[in-house]
Amino acid sequence: RELIERPVQTNEVGRAAILLGGFLLVAEEARLPLRCLEVGASAGLNLLWDRYGYESGGMTWGDPRSPVRFRDVFEEGRPPTDVSVDVVERRGCDLQPVDPATEEGRLTLLSYVWPDQLSRMDLLRAALEIAARVPVTVDKADGLEWVERQLARPTPGRATVLFHSITALYFDSEYRRRFAQGIEEAGRRATSNAPLAWLSLELEGDRFETRLRVWPGGEDRLIALSGPHGPPVRW
Repeated sequence: RELIERPVQTNEVGRAAILLGGFLLVAEEARLPLRCLEVGASAGLNLLWDRYGYESGGMTWGDPRSPVRFRDVFEEGRPPTDVSVDVVERRGCDLQPVDPATEEGRLTLLSYVWPDQLSRMDLLRAALEIAARVPVTVDKADGLEWVERQLARPTPGRATVLFHSITALYFDSEYRRRFAQGIEEAGRRATSNAPLAWLSLELEGDRFETRLRVWPGGEDRLIALSGPHGPPVRW
């Protein structure tokens, strides 16, 4: 009964496989360690994206021993996978964070997955194993205010990646405008030694698009199409 009063937080682990290519592009282009910031992070499981394993057409990336494994990720195209990534900071925000280290938190996350989606259940349970070993800070905060604080000044020697997945559809039009405006203002402060990337997986019209903007520059790129819950991905 208590959960009915809370907003649904699927925290879908499969979205890490969709966002993977964006993170790899930023790492390849910036050649800097990554500072990963997620809006609408729920329990922070997608902030652990580099702790998962990915396979597709003979390509492998990530941790080969990870309990979270994605196979046949890309049905068309492929991002640069010969890239070494060093995530030096991972942090998120959510209006109602879920603690994956508690039994209540784990049960809450599992309760949001459709009961016939057994593969999603298995992925979630595997990700919870990793979350128990690699804690992630998820601040209880409004996204607008949190983004403003996190992006108040550039972070030299790091590429900051602000990302979100299936989150913006819950914003009203004014909130979405202010959210984009805040990121764009921070982008104007970015430098080649402190770049800012905005990576998003959102519903646009009738399809789910993964888009990437990197400052300096700020060009908007459509980098992938997919479903809402994970592979296959059209790069």
